[in-house]
Amino acid sequence: MKRGKKYIESAKLVDRTQQYDVADAVALVKKTAGAKFDETVEIHIRTGCDGRHADQQIRGAVVLPHGTGKTVRVLVFAKGVKADEAQAAGADYVGGEELIPKIQKEGWLEFDVVVATPDMMGVVGRLGRVLGPKGLMPNPKAGTVTMDVTKAIADIKAGKIEYRLDKTNIIHCPIGKVSFTEEQLSENLKALTDAVVKAKPAAVKGQYLKSVTLASSMGPGIKINPLKLQA
Repeated sequence: MKRGKKYIESAKLVDRTQQYDVADAVALVKKTAGAKFDETVEIHIRTGCDGRHADQQIRGAVVLPHGTGKTVRVLVFAKGVKADEAQAAGADYVGGEELIPKIQKEGWLEFDVVVATPDMMGVVGRLGRVLGPKGLMPNPKAGTVTMDVTKAIADIKAGKIEYRLDKTNIIHCPIGKVSFTEEQLSENLKALTDAVVKAKPAAVKGQYLKSVTLASSMGPGIKINPLKLQA
């Protein structure tokens, strides 16, 4: 893979053999971000889980204290009073059955998170093939299948993110933007890693967090000492 001049210069600032403390890694991620736009800072956590086993799956959500720096568009599947509640709480789109063809046939996907009341899951289930692969399917563990739509919307707008294992047992999550202060990024990182450590499945033996890497959208990866996050 051919790397740009800026990336090569940035990569020289990172010692590939070193595992950094959180504060040093956060300072470096800001220093190595060279794009003209406000890059997203992401964390990649390789776990000791084997996601093929149901008892080693990890999925949950956490509200980052300083949000993600991104405006999140929320679609709520609800009816009656709950639909009114969702509108009042600031949902970007609210609907039911009538949205199915719009999403299925017209490919409408102008939303980032989907919330549904439990009684609407039969309707939402028909969108599984579209929403599932994109990670947009509402899920009780992530707090997106709920009767309390007001709280769900407030949390999402405040910076709630979902974390889950991918097929290679790695969790990928945004923790903010390069324009955030080092303190804001560090606090967001701590909130996420604390939640992931707390969600450790009992069936996992040996080292739980195998490696933790921090990177901006266009910058090099910076390794964080995983043992310090599990203390």
